[in-house]
Amino acid sequence: MQITEKSVLGTSERRERIIQQLRSNGSVQVNELAGHYQVSTVTIRNDLAFLEKQGVAVRAYGGALLCESGQPVAERTIADKSVLNTPVKQRIGAMAASLVQPGCRLILDSGTTTLEVARHLRDHQEIVVMTNGMNVANALLEAEGVELLMTGGHLRRKSLSFYGAQADLSLQNYHFDLLFLGVDGIDLERGVSTHHEDEARLNRCMCHVAERIIVVTDSSKFGRLSLHKIIDTRRIHTLITDDAIAAETLAGLRQAGIEVLLVEA
Repeated sequence: MQITEKSVLGTSERRERIIQQLRSNGSVQVNELAGHYQVSTVTIRNDLAFLEKQGVAVRAYGGALLCESGQPVAERTIADKSVLNTPVKQRIGAMAASLVQPGCRLILDSGTTTLEVARHLRDHQEIVVMTNGMNVANALLEAEGVELLMTGGHLRRKSLSFYGAQADLSLQNYHFDLLFLGVDGIDLERGVSTHHEDEARLNRCMCHVAERIIVVTDSSKFGRLSLHKIIDTRRIHTLITDDAIAAETLAGLRQAGIEVLLVEA
């Protein structure tokens, strides 16, 4: 969203317009709002804090998200995520691992669903795995048939993932057959998204160097919108999820040419 309009508004009117932008776009970013309304980023953060208290928005890294139906999409820690929908994630991990053949070169994104993919790759032979996830790498430490690479970079402890310029550069010297991508939100029209800007940038690098993009996610992530877009949904080649996905969403994905593989919810 490119913002060029210049205006000087009172606090109440500015906040009302921010609400309108939230309802229209699903998210807003602090720097864009500050430039748009010609106020400081501190002022915008105060506006977003006020809207959060009113139940309109939930603040996220670099901006805020719209609260829909009283259910804000806030980022959970890796520990919190690890106890959510575990049996489904295990089945998704098993199906994802079944797509990996000897000689395959793949990227495993950080996350709890990709962790289950890693656990099901331990007995695979002659494969190369690069990851930015510390927990994912730990799961493959004793897998003798897996050549393990890490992106390096800065560690984000909340997600146990590495990010930054070093991580981005490490990917550019490789070509991979498959990318298994975890997501915080996925919407048919608005795309695949995540909470952290630098992680979104790294995910885009992953998509660029992989021949095939495979999204692994349980059905609870559909219809959610996180602040930072990774790619358009139509760029996904294969999506592995559970059969609790809404029929309308499933039909839309398949109509878009995406291969959808379902496990039992």
